[in-house]
Amino acid sequence: MSKEKVVLAYSGGLDTTAIIPWLKENFDYEVICCCIDCGQGEELDGLEERAKLSGASKLYIENIIDEFCDDYIIPCVKAGAVYENKYLLGTSMARPVIAKKLVEVARKEGAVAICHGATGKGNDQIRFELGIKALAPDIKIIAPWRMTDIWTMQSREDEIEYCRQHGIDLPFDAKHSYSRDRNLWHISHEGLELEDPANEPNYDDLLVLGVTPEKAPDEDEYVTMTFEAGIPKSLNGKEMKVSEIITELNALGGKHGIGIIDIVENRVVGMKSRGVYETPGGTILMAAHEQLEELVLDRATYEVKKDLGNKFAQIVYEGKWFTPLREAIQAFIDVTQQYVTGEVKFKLYKGNIIKAGETSPYSLYSESLASFTTGELYDHHDADGFINLFGLPLKVRAMKMQEIENQKK
Repeated sequence: MSKEKVVLAYSGGLDTTAIIPWLKENFDYEVICCCIDCGQGEELDGLEERAKLSGASKLYIENIIDEFCDDYIIPCVKAGAVYENKYLLGTSMARPVIAKKLVEVARKEGAVAICHGATGKGNDQIRFELGIKALAPDIKIIAPWRMTDIWTMQSREDEIEYCRQHGIDLPFDAKHSYSRDRNLWHISHEGLELEDPANEPNYDDLLVLGVTPEKAPDEDEYVTMTFEAGIPKSLNGKEMKVSEIITELNALGGKHGIGIIDIVENRVVGMKSRGVYETPGGTILMAAHEQLEELVLDRATYEVKKDLGNKFAQIVYEGKWFTPLREAIQAFIDVTQQYVTGEVKFKLYKGNIIKAGETSPYSLYSESLASFTTGELYDHHDADGFINLFGLPLKVRAMKMQEIENQKK
């Protein structure tokens, strides 16, 4: 009789490599590894050999970079989704598409379970599992780090020793380094000196995608971008797909020290955590998109969109991508993006994105209205009546307070 199958979200790192023999030993599953390429840039060569050597029967390498960009990143850019004023959701956005792919592979293989290596303290366990529950409620989820009765490994040394005992002798390093998550949009760093918010980050050791503003060039650099219906279409006059634009912007942003944030954020599980995120291209793309939106969105729509953008960020951060609420807010956002078309120009200089002009065929900016000369659409006398009515509640209340004060005398 053939064994039941489990699909393991596999990175090739020590944690997920140790999980392969552990799954076989404790559950007697056939292990199918699935490596999801979201643009993490790491060498994927040799991964198949490593997975097979570790006891997996098969390895899928799924390149989802364009799907990630078009269907997950762009909705967040359109929404202006930023969590707690700083975090551009790099890890959060990738988790639902990874969950979707894991489910697809599980269905194809007829697997009964999906296993992930996320810890029991973080957000990722929630994001993976909510995605899997929403798409495949019948599939069992295995989270080794929460199964402390049978997952007894506490350190990298323990994991290396466990692998050795099971005939897996790979060149893993036992030393603790930053805990990192990388994809096309960003790289996050946690651990080491960052665990104490009193410590300044050691940026020389830390940064992967760029330099600090202090080390950026002393010359500025101009950039132009075009958008159609909220979607970036060209960079410096060259039309490219979204993933290529982000790749180019990453290089530009990294060079000029853009998009480095140091944040103490509130995790979904209730604790605060401190991390440093590098999002060079994403920071530029969000700023360029907002620069164009200022020109074309009316005040009332812009106001509601800001509120819903915050809500959207929270939904994505909490792993609730595959929900009616996310779909409904995204539908609203898409309507607001209908006319977010035009060109923006800005310059990059030592960590700054400095606006240098924007144009749109749908611009709501009227030079004759905004100038100090009186245009035919605007009669200064109309402001008298408007201010009287707009200020009426304030005036009525002030009169009432005055009356009460006078009665006390």
